[in-house]
Amino acid sequence: MNPVARAAVTCDHDALKLADLGWNESWASHLAATGATGRPGRVLVAHRGACIVGTAEDDLAAEPSGTLRREAQSGGLLPAVGDWVVLVPGEGAVRAADAPGRSGPATIERILPRRSAISRKVKGKAAQVQVIAANVDTVFLVSGLDADFNLRRIERALVAVWDTGAQPVVVLTKSDLSADVEDKVTTVQALAAGVAVHAVSARDGVGLDALDPYRRHGSTIALLGSSGVGKSTLINRLLGWDRQDTGGVREHDSRGRHTTTKRELIVLPDGGVLVDTPGLRELQLWEGEGGLDAVFADVTADAGACRFRDCSHHEEPGCAVRAAWAAGGVTPERVESYRKLQRELEHVASLRDERSRLERSRQEKVLHRAARKHQPRE
Repeated sequence: MNPVARAAVTCDHDALKLADLGWNESWASHLAATGATGRPGRVLVAHRGACIVGTAEDDLAAEPSGTLRREAQSGGLLPAVGDWVVLVPGEGAVRAADAPGRSGPATIERILPRRSAISRKVKGKAAQVQVIAANVDTVFLVSGLDADFNLRRIERALVAVWDTGAQPVVVLTKSDLSADVEDKVTTVQALAAGVAVHAVSARDGVGLDALDPYRRHGSTIALLGSSGVGKSTLINRLLGWDRQDTGGVREHDSRGRHTTTKRELIVLPDGGVLVDTPGLRELQLWEGEGGLDAVFADVTADAGACRFRDCSHHEEPGCAVRAAWAAGGVTPERVESYRKLQRELEHVASLRDERSRLERSRQEKVLHRAARKHQPRE
């Protein structure tokens, strides 16, 4: 079965009106400004280059145009779940429900400018980014209150999404399995200053009312979290029926197995849409310098008193931040978490700089060859 067919098999909902997917006058203005004449739609499923796109008429199997694919090779965008795109059905285009065994997908000619993008670095040495979800209003950072409760993982997630354009919200699941829920909520609130923190039990339905304000009609919520934190159970509760498969966790550490294998957009019955994502073993940072300073404001509170304005708080003399750490103002675990994420961001920045240099060099060579080709022969 080809990639389009595999993606189509997973799309189990009826075609929806664009407004139910978040379309509004603002998006219509963006479309008009492009001058494009195709059909607007939103990417519901993205799987190995194949997409399912929801339109006003049908959900269509679709693939990026050759132009988009070529541009992606030099840093351009490929469609991600949540993207608003301009679609050209063309001859042979098929409805998503009819895609298995059929060919001739529609063509995605353009991606409308994103309002937000949740991204991570692709695992490995290369400077490659993966967009997890686009045009997200709110990100539920889901973490379990069981034996897998991990403050360092929450810190990393906050840094990763802080500057994405989406509002981060920490959702602590499995409150029914914890005897010190209030203490853990207070601890997370302290490290996530200004970010809403909600403790819920999807199994018992406790605390879910606190999530209702984020479920506005036309709004988009993305769920991020590691395997076993209860994202699928939470989605089933919000939907009101068991759409997502759920799996158990290991008893000794509460780690789960992957029950979600793709990113997809799910429409809620009483307003809003969800973007479900597979469990992330580690959310590798792509950008987040602003998030690092915001999430670790207590760690860098004395930065203004450092001798050097560009102090990195490593080995520079006269560093007021390190002096505060030594005085015990911040826990060693939090300082080490800050330093680890700072080193990771510096490494990613160097990879991005090298990638930009190589791309500039490639473009210069292309221009040089083109110029030589058009030089008159003597």
